[in-house]
Amino acid sequence: MLEEQHLVSLLVKIAVAASVASILMRFRHIQRILLNDQRTIGERLQLALILSFIFGAGETARVVAPNQYQAIDLALESAIIAGMLAGYVSGMVTGLLVSIPALLVGERMSMPFFAAAGVLGGLMRDLAPDKEDVWYFSAFIDLNLYRVAREAIRRGTILERRAIQRSAYNLVCTAAIVTTEFLRIALATEFPVHGTFSIARNWSGDIVVHFVALAATTLFCVSIPIRIWATARAEKKLAAQQARLTEARLAALTNQINPHFLFNTLNSIATLVRLDPDKARSMIYKLSNILRRLLRQTDSFSPLRDEIKFIDDYLGIELIRFGDKLRFEKEVDDDVLDRLAPSMILQPIVENSIKHGLANKVGGGTIRLRIWRDASRLHMVIEDDGVGIEEAKLMKLFEQGIGVSNVNERLKVLFEANYRFTVDSAPGKGTKTTIEIPVFDIDRSITLKAAAE
Repeated sequence: MLEEQHLVSLLVKIAVAASVASILMRFRHIQRILLNDQRTIGERLQLALILSFIFGAGETARVVAPNQYQAIDLALESAIIAGMLAGYVSGMVTGLLVSIPALLVGERMSMPFFAAAGVLGGLMRDLAPDKEDVWYFSAFIDLNLYRVAREAIRRGTILERRAIQRSAYNLVCTAAIVTTEFLRIALATEFPVHGTFSIARNWSGDIVVHFVALAATTLFCVSIPIRIWATARAEKKLAAQQARLTEARLAALTNQINPHFLFNTLNSIATLVRLDPDKARSMIYKLSNILRRLLRQTDSFSPLRDEIKFIDDYLGIELIRFGDKLRFEKEVDDDVLDRLAPSMILQPIVENSIKHGLANKVGGGTIRLRIWRDASRLHMVIEDDGVGIEEAKLMKLFEQGIGVSNVNERLKVLFEANYRFTVDSAPGKGTKTTIEIPVFDIDRSITLKAAAE
């Protein structure tokens, strides 16, 4: 049986490995190098230096106080981890560097042994059927054995066979790490002075039990940091995929608005071609300016100054069509002009006001645009004194039509629940649309999700 103090030491060693792995994830630069599979030679050397410094500190503490800090010596494990994650160069360099404290106290075999362990880690990386499999390394041998045995009995789906390959690779890695631990024990036993350090070299009792416990501990000290980092890596990938999905959804919604707007404007031009060719030419010129701006528009956010200019151009076309029947008033605070808002957020609402509110009203009417901000919110209000909207249609407004539903969907994608979008109307009393979003300044290189938060 394993003595209680020895068991505690091994558990402490596993806890130290998990703690160090978690701490490293708190540093953005280290996280970027650790979680990126495509590393330059310089980044591989940086990773080796980082792991050598962190895990070498434990080796140094063990050398300085050999009777107190044996459980925090993870030099061998760090060399294997570096090799598995970044290849031969990182593994070997890490093995060489972390062995320096041991070499200074006469453990001469530590340096070649740890360097060889790092190279072995690089070999384990190369043996992976897919480099992604390294991140799935697990110390649970029983589950891996079960999967391999099950595949030997029957042929599964492609996904199942892929899982079997991963399990077989895990078994190969497990065998390599167990063999390395066996060699460490052998060196520590045969060469107690100039060999290498083993936490069990002064233990008494059943050697087989000691070996099993040490091998299991080493497996967990290698696999737990990798699994912790793999979880962070998966979360990072999920966030990137979510950002790409958000961008795709916004692009689809924007592409829905642009043809809709173009179709309606071309209809207006077609009507004027015969009735008033001069006005038709003027509309075509204004439309070309608008299309030029739309073609340049690639961001999901734009300054309100650009959005208002777009509304001016759009209404310039509509004023030609409606003449004196259409009037436009705007009240925009100067301090909001450089603030960012979702692109093409105002035009669909203005278009609805004209198409559904004023086009059917004898004598036309007025559209008013008001924009202001308070401490943390940006307020945009579009009002018209048109015919209004019936209650039954108002209740379904967010589900039908392109304009309002599109704007609402884009706001939901960008801000989740952190926005307000309301439409108030009654027959004969006009319509008031209110949009309220957070005030923020944003570097356009930042992902949309981060901008929204």
